[in-house]
Amino acid sequence: MSTNDSNSRRDFLKKGALYTIATTGIIASAGALARASDVTEKLSALIDVSKFTLPPLPYAYDALEPHIDKMTMEIHHTKHHQAYINNLNKACEQENISGSLDSILATISKYSVTVRNNAGGHWNHSFFWKIMKPNGGGAPTGKLAEAINATFTTFEDFKLKFNDTAMKRFGSGWSWLALDLNGTLEIGSTANQDNHLMEDSNYRGTPILGIDVWEHAYYLKYQNRRADYINAWWNVINWDEVAKNYASATAPGK
Repeated sequence: MSTNDSNSRRDFLKKGALYTIATTGIIASAGALARASDVTEKLSALIDVSKFTLPPLPYAYDALEPHIDKMTMEIHHTKHHQAYINNLNKACEQENISGSLDSILATISKYSVTVRNNAGGHWNHSFFWKIMKPNGGGAPTGKLAEAINATFTTFEDFKLKFNDTAMKRFGSGWSWLALDLNGTLEIGSTANQDNHLMEDSNYRGTPILGIDVWEHAYYLKYQNRRADYINAWWNVINWDEVAKNYASATAPGK
């Protein structure tokens, strides 16, 4: 749906709401009119499908302790992730952008750096929350395990390479396991909030697993000890969710 179509639809619904209120005799005074205006504003917010919202965590803020502490999770989710969403919504409004998050990332070179950073931040964090869980960790099984062993020889070799990539990411960014455009598992790192869905990324493909190595993801508990954070993170990985990501990426027609 185009932005003009969205605006026309919103205007139509607002006018319809006001007409309905007026014909039922509710609008009889300035106070009633103010209440009617409030109703239409709320209605407009409900139908504004261009607004991105913060997804709830699938677990409590303290559920990943002792590996990731409650305060870090709460600030990371409600402050950092929420800020990406707020900034993305504002930038989309200013730049007249509509569409899904994936479609924005797929054409990211068309937009400003602000859209790039905040669209990437929203997608990456939404992905990150789901690939962790309480009492996680261990090792993958099934087809994902077979693919990791076939590509990296052993699961331990895979972890060593993944950890090394995460440690070598200078400054802020992410380390990923992804299925590249040739259908092969690949470990890579992206700066800032970039990811594989961006059409100008150095790593194109489908993310399967990823770790946030921005300092805000670990500094309260681990300070400058990024290696300790990475090693602890393996204890909270939701391998069931990662396996779903792999199965979806390798499904026929992908």
